[in-house]
Amino acid sequence: MTDGRVVGSRRVCEHDVVLDIRNDPVLFELARDVDRRCRLRGSFQLRSGIVADEYFDKYLFEADPQLLRRITERMVALVPEDTEMLGGLELGGIPLVTMLSQLTGLPSLFIRKKAKTYGTQQLAEGGEVRDRRIVLIEDVITTGGAVVAATEQLRSRGAIVDTVICAIDRSNPDINQLPSVQVGVRPVLTKQILDTVHQQ
Repeated sequence: MTDGRVVGSRRVCEHDVVLDIRNDPVLFELARDVDRRCRLRGSFQLRSGIVADEYFDKYLFEADPQLLRRITERMVALVPEDTEMLGGLELGGIPLVTMLSQLTGLPSLFIRKKAKTYGTQQLAEGGEVRDRRIVLIEDVITTGGAVVAATEQLRSRGAIVDTVICAIDRSNPDINQLPSVQVGVRPVLTKQILDTVHQQ
């Protein structure tokens, strides 16, 4: 599934996108506005237990209707032509996939972290996944663990999954798990872009 290209020290999948804001003022403005809205200063205890003086609150852009729409409008061009369904990952991918479904006309799925144990016992709510080409939608990718888990569960149910579109790719190549399941990433923004606009 990889085409052998190398970006920096990272081998990328065929769907990976390398972003450059130097010649894209619209993307620059979006990155600046997301960074200003979501990068918080203070004292924050992280999941690891470490106390940090900076925190990036991704839910602030998802709760802002204008930012949410601007981000999903950029996602439209990243959707592969052969996509049959869009699968939003619980929780952060749900508002994004809902908006993106409206913009593209593609049906959406709401993918749980675990299949529910009652009722229909579905992992993906919204339709049948077998033999369907599903593009996953996520808000922020750090290690890719949630995407890997969703990919493996959907594939076990007969779905075709090889691409994830995310609002922000904050992953470190050394810990990114997505190459292990041959899933390519198509991000709107990256940590590098957000750090660049933050410094300006």
